[in-house]
Amino acid sequence: MAKTSKGRMPRLEDVAELAGVSHQTVSRVVNNHPNVSKGTREKVEAAIAELGYRRNTAARSLVTRRSQTIGVLASELSQYGPANTLLGVEQAAREAGYFVSIAALREVGPDSLANAVSHFMDQAVDGIAVLVPHSETLAVLEQMDLPVPVVAVGSAGSAAVSGAMVDQRAGARLAVEHLIKEGHRLIGHVAGPSGWTDAAQRAEGWRAALRDAGLDVSLLVEGDWSAGSGYAIGRRLASGMTATAIFVGNDQMALGLLRAFTEAGVKVPDDVSVVGFDDQPEAGYFTPPLTTIRQDFEELGRRCMDIMLKEIESGAPVSSTVVPAELVLRASTAAPA
Repeated sequence: MAKTSKGRMPRLEDVAELAGVSHQTVSRVVNNHPNVSKGTREKVEAAIAELGYRRNTAARSLVTRRSQTIGVLASELSQYGPANTLLGVEQAAREAGYFVSIAALREVGPDSLANAVSHFMDQAVDGIAVLVPHSETLAVLEQMDLPVPVVAVGSAGSAAVSGAMVDQRAGARLAVEHLIKEGHRLIGHVAGPSGWTDAAQRAEGWRAALRDAGLDVSLLVEGDWSAGSGYAIGRRLASGMTATAIFVGNDQMALGLLRAFTEAGVKVPDDVSVVGFDDQPEAGYFTPPLTTIRQDFEELGRRCMDIMLKEIESGAPVSSTVVPAELVLRASTAAPA
């Protein structure tokens, strides 16, 4: 960090003097206040860069009685969805000027959740984002009655806990409705593991779309999110294929399914169409490139922090936000032969 001509670390007043503005204006820029013109903001940011000024978070915390830290409680980080949700929330928090304290759970249960939340309270965090995609999580959070804002990411929330989620059910419907539009009438589903909120919502969307079209909802088999489980399921399906299209609960299982079908001589999409979920970066390079449902994890992170900051700043009531999913069309789907 640079020092001023007086031999000390630069202060907010030094930035104001160099930029030719008031120290209140510098404070607004540092705290991302919206009521600052573009030109003024650029002058202040240039002065900050030239002096190497860094905000004194400890001093600010004494004034505001806030730690400028949020706790992020997460699990299942080996999976693409939870890992990228965490990245989205962390990025949004840092952009808002908040430090992030992360607690990753190896096992999910009432005790582990309570212990992690207690750890965050000892750190005096200003709010907690919970990225634990299991059905019991929301009920446990409701019972805690915490004194700081809590956002359950991946959930619609409840009367006691705010929620921020991608619309998994609507995303699944997009996938199935696309297949129905192509002319498919026997559409199977390779679901994620039971107990996962996302898996349940995607299965619900699959069923709802089929029922609305008067189609069979019995063709469901459960995987564990891994490419290996998709491969094993694909080998079984290939030996007695009945469905003309399959909606797969995530791209990793779809990858295994495609490998199994290729080995068995089942052609995608000529013999069977396949749709995944997530739109992970490699999905466009599968063989064939995978039609899938995209989740916007960056937008989810921003929505989570918007709710969190409103509750921190103004004590706003519990609320929820839903990020739409998007169908990404590639070469793994076509009309049935």
